[in-house]
Amino acid sequence: MACLSGGENWVSLPKMLSRRVSLTDDKQNGDDKPSFFSPQSMAYRLEKVFPVYALGFNSKPELDSDMSVSDSDDPIWDEVRREAKLEAEREPILSSFLYASILAHDCLEQALGFVLANRLQNPTLLATQLMDIFNDVMMRDTGIQRSIRLDVQAFKDRDPSCLSYCTALLYFKGYHSLQVHRVAHALWNQGRKVLALALQSRISEVFGVDIHPAAKIGEGILLDHGTGVVIGETAVVGNRVSLMQGVTLGGTGKEIGDRHPKVGDGALIGASANILGNIKIGQGAMIAAGSLVLKDVPAHSMVAGIPAKVIGYVDGNDPSLTMKHDATKDFFEYAAVNFRDARSTGGQVPGDRIKEGT
Repeated sequence: MACLSGGENWVSLPKMLSRRVSLTDDKQNGDDKPSFFSPQSMAYRLEKVFPVYALGFNSKPELDSDMSVSDSDDPIWDEVRREAKLEAEREPILSSFLYASILAHDCLEQALGFVLANRLQNPTLLATQLMDIFNDVMMRDTGIQRSIRLDVQAFKDRDPSCLSYCTALLYFKGYHSLQVHRVAHALWNQGRKVLALALQSRISEVFGVDIHPAAKIGEGILLDHGTGVVIGETAVVGNRVSLMQGVTLGGTGKEIGDRHPKVGDGALIGASANILGNIKIGQGAMIAAGSLVLKDVPAHSMVAGIPAKVIGYVDGNDPSLTMKHDATKDFFEYAAVNFRDARSTGGQVPGDRIKEGT
């Protein structure tokens, strides 16, 4: 699935530039002075015109002798390249950007590493350094290689604003945050915790998403919008989960140890939902937007309110796949019954009233 195999990382971008950018015109003219088209001035001009995207100019990794390009099928990468070519034809002003970000690379891992590095770079953490980190991890970890493809497929399938695979790969910070976390999580497990925390800090600063590197996140995840999402250190998120903006998977205080939520496969968590403590969100459960969840949620149930209570049950497919999370009618019926009962009992709401069915 990955485009490279073997134990060595590919050559860094500065070396790629120095090896790949040649000066044929000057050699033909016999001029020894640095010309406008010299390798040094070419790189300089490109950085001025296309800032960091110049780093990908006409450069592909030069493989060591023990490394080879895989001929395995990768339909998602093939589609990404096809989309990029079409977009370059439709919008020529973006052709350099699309070439440097996608078409100059041999596989999805390299392209993603390039995009992420350019999003997260700062004056003291250079894009070239970040690319080396991302590619070193992604090229060696088959789990991450699988996850980045299942995640981009989740965005394409579940987010109606995601027009193509390229849209998620190039522009969606929810997707970017998730993939940088996967690299940070791998580094954390390798004992490189300071570097993992540095990546977490950059994710938070650039994307407004705060995911602790130790948090365990499954595959096929949709992190829609991403803004304001907080996931704590001991949180676990299953496969095929969809999380909307502003979701918090947090603790309840200063306790240590296992203190964050465990979210089952196929769950859908609505915008600005707060799930606190070491509690379990059952498989295929739906958490309504704005809910405060403080206790376990049964599988395939819908919960809403502050604090959240069961208002119904989900039939059929997992809600994370259908993305149908409009529980407004059920919630208001539940709230109306509780309000009526509270008035009839002098302001004291009777025990948990559960409305089943949808």
